[in-house]
Amino acid sequence: MNAIVLVVLLSFFSCEEKQTNDGKVEISGTIDNAPAGAIILSQFTDSRPVVLDTLQLDSKGKFSYEVAVDIPTFYELNLYGQKSVRLALFHEDVMVDYDFSNPASLVIEGSKDSQEMVKIEKLMEAYQAKVNSLNEAYYKAMSENDTETIKQIQADAMALESNQSSEVKNVINSMGDSFASLAAIGLLNPKNEFQFMDSLVAKLDEKYPETKSIVQLKQQLDEMRALSMGQIAPEIELPNPAGETVKLSDLRGKYVMIDFWAAWCKPCREENPNVVKLYNEYKEKGFEVFGVSLDRTKEDWVDAIAEDGLEWTQVSDLQYFNSAAAELYQIDAIPATYLIDPEGKIIGKDLRGPSLRAKLEEIFD
Repeated sequence: MNAIVLVVLLSFFSCEEKQTNDGKVEISGTIDNAPAGAIILSQFTDSRPVVLDTLQLDSKGKFSYEVAVDIPTFYELNLYGQKSVRLALFHEDVMVDYDFSNPASLVIEGSKDSQEMVKIEKLMEAYQAKVNSLNEAYYKAMSENDTETIKQIQADAMALESNQSSEVKNVINSMGDSFASLAAIGLLNPKNEFQFMDSLVAKLDEKYPETKSIVQLKQQLDEMRALSMGQIAPEIELPNPAGETVKLSDLRGKYVMIDFWAAWCKPCREENPNVVKLYNEYKEKGFEVFGVSLDRTKEDWVDAIAEDGLEWTQVSDLQYFNSAAAELYQIDAIPATYLIDPEGKIIGKDLRGPSLRAKLEEIFD
């Protein structure tokens, strides 16, 4: 999980100028058919939920608890270790009703921000179910050594991620300026959704100025701004296998895929045949690849180039993830790719397999 997800999902707000309210919020509700145990109320802090108190039901299955809330804050009700309810509280009281005999019975009333959280929970549950299904199919295909099915599952996983991104943005847009949307923004890939996230954070910053979590998020987005879609790709200047210094900008005028890879990276090596095929199909139309190896030794690097038949430009400083290019492009996992247009602007990220083919067909065909 990236740092932005951690900040968004696990932090609470700390404002220098607090907004006016009575400072008290009541959390109440009714729990039917409750099992043995208790309700645990936690508040999210910088890194983890901190338990505030244990709540008990009265003889009618009702509970009530008052908390001091003078800044927008995320909470969690853990119902007997079997059901988790996330709450986003600020000005409004919240009522939570749940019947353990009916898993779909959760009702949240009062706090509009907390009602928005339900949308996020439903989205996450549906997405997780799909991920679990793909994982089961993947492990089954692996056990049967069914390479074709494995490739299809990988393509389905990439499509699922893309569809999930669209659904998350739709949910966020439906929330207006609710601060609950910060719990959903962490579900997006900032590499691909930078513009959307940047716009959202700017809007929330206007409503919740000087809020610690938003300030932190803005700082992280500022660090990523140079690598956002539409920006000129930062220059890479490294030696090729012959020891000659090569620049990324030497390929200006063509569509170039910057391919961060390594001989030791199995997924990279598995993707190489696909890149070779697409390179041969589109190189005459203006497609180039600029390979940046994160290998440690020249021997491993050069041998892999020969074994995989990589005919395009290759560079490396043999510094593993400490490579100057890897640090410049904030690479923390490979394979990783950036697609740039003839003017050097970033137009795609992490494209491979079917998604890379689709993008090249869009450009050239």
